[in-house]
Amino acid sequence: MSSIAITFAIVAGIVVLFVWNRIPVVLVAIGTALALYATGVLDLGQSLSGFGDPAVIFIASLFVVSEGLDATGVTAWAGQLLIARAGQSRVRLLVLTMMLVALLTALISINGAVAALLPVAIVTAIRVGRSPSQLLMPLVFAAHAGSLLALTGTPVNVLVSEAATEAGLAPFGFFEFAIVGVPLVLGTIAIVLLFGQRLLPERSGRMIPPDLSKHARTLVEQYRLDHGLFQLRVGSHSPYVGSPPTVVDLADYPGLTLVTILAGDGSGPLRRPTLAESDILIVRGDAETVGGLASDKLLAFGSADPATQVSDTLFNRTSGLAEVVIPPRSGMIGQPVFPGMVTPSGDLVILAVQRRGEDLGETVLAAGDTLLLQGTWKALDEHLDDPDVLVVDSPDLVRRQAVPMGMGAKQAIAVLLAMVLLLATGMVPSVIAGLLAACAMVLLRVLTVEQAYRAVNWTTVILVGAMIPLSTAMETTGAAKLMAATLVHVIGNASPHALLAGLFVLTAILGQLISNTATALIIIPIAVATAGEIGVSARPVLMSVAIAAAAAFLTPVATPVNLMVMGPGGYRFGDYWKLGLPLMLLFFVVATFLVPVFWHF
Repeated sequence: MSSIAITFAIVAGIVVLFVWNRIPVVLVAIGTALALYATGVLDLGQSLSGFGDPAVIFIASLFVVSEGLDATGVTAWAGQLLIARAGQSRVRLLVLTMMLVALLTALISINGAVAALLPVAIVTAIRVGRSPSQLLMPLVFAAHAGSLLALTGTPVNVLVSEAATEAGLAPFGFFEFAIVGVPLVLGTIAIVLLFGQRLLPERSGRMIPPDLSKHARTLVEQYRLDHGLFQLRVGSHSPYVGSPPTVVDLADYPGLTLVTILAGDGSGPLRRPTLAESDILIVRGDAETVGGLASDKLLAFGSADPATQVSDTLFNRTSGLAEVVIPPRSGMIGQPVFPGMVTPSGDLVILAVQRRGEDLGETVLAAGDTLLLQGTWKALDEHLDDPDVLVVDSPDLVRRQAVPMGMGAKQAIAVLLAMVLLLATGMVPSVIAGLLAACAMVLLRVLTVEQAYRAVNWTTVILVGAMIPLSTAMETTGAAKLMAATLVHVIGNASPHALLAGLFVLTAILGQLISNTATALIIIPIAVATAGEIGVSARPVLMSVAIAAAAAFLTPVATPVNLMVMGPGGYRFGDYWKLGLPLMLLFFVVATFLVPVFWHF
């Protein structure tokens, strides 16, 4: 059996396995590399070369940069701007949502952009009286179009740019994709505005992600922290300055209770041996008595609105709140606790204890009790990974939604702009720009090393790395040339536009059934070989393949983001093609007729 026949058999096998979808795509991809080695089509070095490919490393680094923007609340800030400007207009809501997700996709990848904006889009739709199903599919389809605004929009862009370089041509510039990306985004918005209301169902999904944007106010009201709880800031001339915390004795103020003392720098519970100016006393009692204490001890009140005062003090860029439940068989059952108690680590303070919805003072913990904890975001992340408590809402998830432009946001934006500048000017190879940006996110403490590891979508990275050897095999065995010759024979004496049309149809069909990244890795060597067969430049052919790979509209399994909105939008399998077909026609026209205008044959 020839190497060409073996390669085609492997291609057919992986397509069947991808469509069957019973084996994880990562295992199918790794099996592809192993099969190429086991059959002797490639040697060991060639079979594993994809994992060290610059494109794979660049894609991994982009996940880290994306995580930095999301974790610091940059995307939450963008989402809040969307809600503020959308108003009640359907047209304005759709236009703003689709433009925002397109821009974010270009900068932080399609999966990150859709995941970040999904809760915001659902909440916005509900607030303006729209069905989430009318907004979520346009959100995803606009993200597909937005992936063609910049090199960083999707791994396929990186792959076609690298293929151009390997073919001896100039790589695609960072913003060069926008030549087709802009008309695709505008055309997608126009089609959704004209036909979306009729082609999309009116449904609400069963799986709607929680809206945590008002989480602080929710917890303040749930635990009644706004009832008789006051924030008092230590003034420069207060007798408390320089004194130990034990000097705060409220025995002379009947009915007042000291809940906790927070450091003025926002680092959580006071850990210094003495009080200093700007430290914060949280006390509970009636307003008149608290006023007397403030007057006697030269303390300053915070906001006039108790709920705002408490939530702003306890929940901000540096510190937050977390609600935990004591599960059965917890080691904490039977331990004495009380509001204002500092946990053994010294990093968290217990603000409230409830049992069956009733507030408790000093008590012994029982299964089912809930505690409200306060501390820095870092402390909450570190200490709540404990089997003795169940966390109601992850502090990391809460911070991403509820704290726009949090700590490190400015550094994250600066890193992103620097990376875009390096990529746009071509000062360094794209993989170097990506690695510098990823490392800067860690060095500037926007992310920890552990967060950077978790940020990488290893399924995508391994899929690309393990499938690159298949492209190598198609080139080295002559399989790509054979496919190219067959395609040229089918086209005959037709114009090169027929080649673009044929490649678009082939790529788009495969892209509805298997990963568009895997599709691109199969089609790219065929596209380059076909361009060589008919004597045209490979650049317009590769750009057409990138557009076809992005046109994954017809099925929910075409891309992860299509599947991501299926539950929240209440969509069925047959809902996708109704709006997807007009968009597919738009992408076909751009890939076949607009691409050659800017990238000449």
